[in-house]
Amino acid sequence: MSFLKIFLMLNFFFLTTFTFSNQKNNELEKRFRELSSELRCLVCQNQSLLESDSELANDLKEIIYEKIYEGESNYQIKNFLIKRYGEFILFKPLFNGSNLLLWASPLLSFVLITFIAIRKTTFKKNK
Repeated sequence: MSFLKIFLMLNFFFLTTFTFSNQKNNELEKRFRELSSELRCLVCQNQSLLESDSELANDLKEIIYEKIYEGESNYQIKNFLIKRYGEFILFKPLFNGSNLLLWASPLLSFVLITFIAIRKTTFKKNK
């Protein structure tokens, strides 16, 4: 009877341990997929790291997975990669002074097109 109890307790222990570790691996995998989909493959340039199969992309994915496993945040991992490869690795550029024109260009284009459209319509009315 005691053998059965020990066997059942060991099974329960291994089952719960496997379940918790499996949940943790699923969370790490989800973070890995989200982060690698936000980063650009430097070889393919129009693909995310997640989609790319180039050697560099595979190396970067390995680095990202190691850093996630070590407990670094997404912010820390992105900063590491930006320092190493530049802002080009990000699909969504940072909002800072050097990228201000990039972020403001849609608004400036809209204002310029509206101004030209208004000038053209009022110019035709005056003739």
